[in-house]
Amino acid sequence: MLDGGLPADGVALVYGEAETGKTSLAIQCAVYCARKGYKTLFVDSDSTFSTHRLSQIAYRDFEKISPNIILMIPTTLKEQGQVIGHLDEYISKKFSLVIVDTVTSLYRVELGGAEENFKLNRELNRQVASLAQIAKTEKVAVLITSQVRSVFSVRHVSIEPVATRTLKFWSDVVLNLEHTGQTRVLKATLTKHPRRRRPASCYVTIERTGIQDYGH
Repeated sequence: MLDGGLPADGVALVYGEAETGKTSLAIQCAVYCARKGYKTLFVDSDSTFSTHRLSQIAYRDFEKISPNIILMIPTTLKEQGQVIGHLDEYISKKFSLVIVDTVTSLYRVELGGAEENFKLNRELNRQVASLAQIAKTEKVAVLITSQVRSVFSVRHVSIEPVATRTLKFWSDVVLNLEHTGQTRVLKATLTKHPRRRRPASCYVTIERTGIQDYGH
């Protein structure tokens, strides 16, 4: 559905409610890169990265590949911005992936009055724009995850990523993970892709070793 995977020089956005496998998918991507000999910079803005989950997904070669996953844990939106602002100093030709999980969590924590929110929106936009620029200039894949918010209309309630306009504008790929009502079964809907004109969807499951095709 992704036509070969994440774009090697663009931004992919994965969003969904809690427990929809966003972090598992991010760790899984990092593991795949590590197995190919490439490094990943994993920016854990949620402070929820789990070495136990990494060991489950990596299972057979955890000790070998874990050094290729570099973890950074910002605690404020400003710190997140500093990490992103210095990415070109951290990454080298051995890096193939940058992950920010969750790119909107620290932003959401700091939301307040109208004036403050304007500044936060501008800062988040600057950060995601910087990630898009890094992806293009350094030829690395960037994967960002986002929390969601409910959008109410006359006829229905839809789920959109926090800071929808900013994230979708700068993202080359947009993927929504949502619950189906069946245990561990998710619906993955691709709503934006540079080589697809129409949305596409499939069903996946959250397993011990990560996200897998439904029924396999």
